[in-house]
Amino acid sequence: MTSLDDLHDEMALAIRVADAADAMSLPYYEKRSFTLSRKADHSEVTEADRNTESTITSMLISERPGHGIYGEEHGVVGNSNSEWTWVIDPIDGTSNFVRGVPVWASLIALVHRDRGPVLGVVSAPAMARRWWGGLGLGAFANSRPIHISEVDEVSAAQVSVTFNKGWDESGRTADLIRLQQSAYRTRGYGDFWQHMLVAEGAIDIAVDAIGLAPYDNAAVQAVVEAAGGTHTDRFGRRDYTSNSAISSNGRLHSAVVGILGA
Repeated sequence: MTSLDDLHDEMALAIRVADAADAMSLPYYEKRSFTLSRKADHSEVTEADRNTESTITSMLISERPGHGIYGEEHGVVGNSNSEWTWVIDPIDGTSNFVRGVPVWASLIALVHRDRGPVLGVVSAPAMARRWWGGLGLGAFANSRPIHISEVDEVSAAQVSVTFNKGWDESGRTADLIRLQQSAYRTRGYGDFWQHMLVAEGAIDIAVDAIGLAPYDNAAVQAVVEAAGGTHTDRFGRRDYTSNSAISSNGRLHSAVVGILGA
């Protein structure tokens, strides 16, 4: 039975599932051979997305029949009344995947009804990178322990910002620019990668697009928190179901939320 006090078995399962997801998705990417269509929201989806999610879901149903599963492509399956739900994005960064940019990953998280995301795996096979972490488990990148930075001033911080229409519609694009101008250095790494760079301590702040879904946030939040960081929405709320996300080393979080979330 899954326990919040010991998640080692759940993490071992999540790693095996990530292995299977990589084995499904990477050949599609390398061969550049897949169908492409548009979903109702006009976002891109490929057969690699769907088949990778099916692979993940099949393994989880077999190994944890009492758990729920929520995925980007197939929605809710399994036990929807369980206190445990696996939240998965088979390919985060589908636009990159389609264009041949290697920055895409399978996101696999275990979420507890009361505690939220408690473990996550972010596996980016085209980058030969994998991050994982969880409650009481620490955080790792390719088996190396990782931890957030100790930078404590925005003026000394390295920042990743993702501009999109959601920020324009919120009327806060000017604040994103103000954050950029206040920081020591700014780049736009995007998607899961910027948050993993925060977890590694390589950068200090990551500001995502507005318009996210739970499967964009859950695994990322678990890894960032396991590395000692903070992951909230733009208003400072710890809520993986929110449509926005800011990761930081914690020391800078209130300052960033003050700039962007008021």
